[in-house]
Amino acid sequence: MELRQLRYFVAVADEGGFGRAAERLGIVQSAVSQQVRRLERQLGVTLFERSTRRVRLSGAGERLLPEARGVLAAAERARRVAADLASGAEGVLRLGTVRGPGDRIYRLLDELAASAPGLHVRPRRLPPAERPAAVRAGELDAALVRGLTASPGLELLPVWTDPLYVALPEDHPLPAGPLTGRELPAGLPLRLAPREENPPFHDLITGALRAAGAEPLLGPSFTGLQETLMAIGTGPPSWTVFYEVAGVPRVPRVAVRRLDAPAVTTSLAVRPGPPSPALRRLLQALAALPDGGDLR
Repeated sequence: MELRQLRYFVAVADEGGFGRAAERLGIVQSAVSQQVRRLERQLGVTLFERSTRRVRLSGAGERLLPEARGVLAAAERARRVAADLASGAEGVLRLGTVRGPGDRIYRLLDELAASAPGLHVRPRRLPPAERPAAVRAGELDAALVRGLTASPGLELLPVWTDPLYVALPEDHPLPAGPLTGRELPAGLPLRLAPREENPPFHDLITGALRAAGAEPLLGPSFTGLQETLMAIGTGPPSWTVFYEVAGVPRVPRVAVRRLDAPAVTTSLAVRPGPPSPALRRLLQALAALPDGGDLR
């Protein structure tokens, strides 16, 4: 049984004859008659009572007609869904996310919801070191990664750049205002998360110190931002570097200075090759953000 045969059957039933059905379908009458007879043979029933003056549905035809209409309607729905999937207007997008800064992720999701309301985004928070591997393995369609400059088997598309901030004891003799990499307090213990937790960020900071001619003096590990800042304000002198997530915090006895350089770039990690329709929608939504960076 073919959809074409059902379409011809419904057209004959609606028009009350093979000739008018052929006109509606834009084909010759013999093609309509041939396909309807083929459908009757396949089903083993007579669908129309034919005479020289009229054509009308048989009892079997009346019973089959609503089923045929249902099949054709379902096929049309499937066609529309497939078209929406091909355009990226519908489907599922598995996205690895980062924390902040600010409401950027929410603005991205709002932009996607406005441009492709049928596209369901499944955000997934993974540790920084695990996100590229999840994209590479096909567990994620894309992932936002911070500070990563290269990853085997992946393409990195820069989407935005954020400044870094230095936190240190407020009585440390550093100049007021923004700092550069050469003004970092290299003589104090540096609180960084272990490299295996976030290799790109760890390498960015230690690389900036080495570029300034100082070997990093690693101190206690960075835990959470608030806990680390409190430790800097109340414990032995130390310092840390962080990026904004929900505003720049203020902690007693801790000075916070913005870094002019280096800065941290957030990229979209994707597998090489033409993007899927859903991924194209994501790229368009990122480019539409005020800070859409290189995706414009």
